[in-house]
Amino acid sequence: MLRFTKRADYGLMAIHYIAINEDLGAVSAKRIADDVHVPAELLAKILQKLAKKKLITSQNGPKGGYALARRPTEITVGEVVRALEGPINIVSCLDEASDCPQMAHCSLRRPVHKIQAAITQVLDTMSLAELTSGADVPELFTIRA
Repeated sequence: MLRFTKRADYGLMAIHYIAINEDLGAVSAKRIADDVHVPAELLAKILQKLAKKKLITSQNGPKGGYALARRPTEITVGEVVRALEGPINIVSCLDEASDCPQMAHCSLRRPVHKIQAAITQVLDTMSLAELTSGADVPELFTIRA
């Protein structure tokens, strides 16, 4: 089963929270952790990574906290996931440096590469604004019976 790690999941929840509360200014890590029910220590590390990748900004002081570094329309889900997890690969053999012993005999690499490309395209075209709008996500695949 394909799924986000807790780090990516919590990161998306946190940046989504920051985006929907951007009219409040900077939001504290404690407030985010309390409101989205994630461990504060892990969230602090996640927020530091997002700030290091310049997706959010950190502000010190009594009114400090975190704010988006760019508009929600300019930040993609793919950027957030990559900032926290590195390259998005559904299988390790898609990495050029892979030492998979089945590489020479594998007949699945090409179809899996197509799946990987579709997933990457969705993540790289879905903006944070789309997550905050509550709009339906367009269907990308047609399931045939």
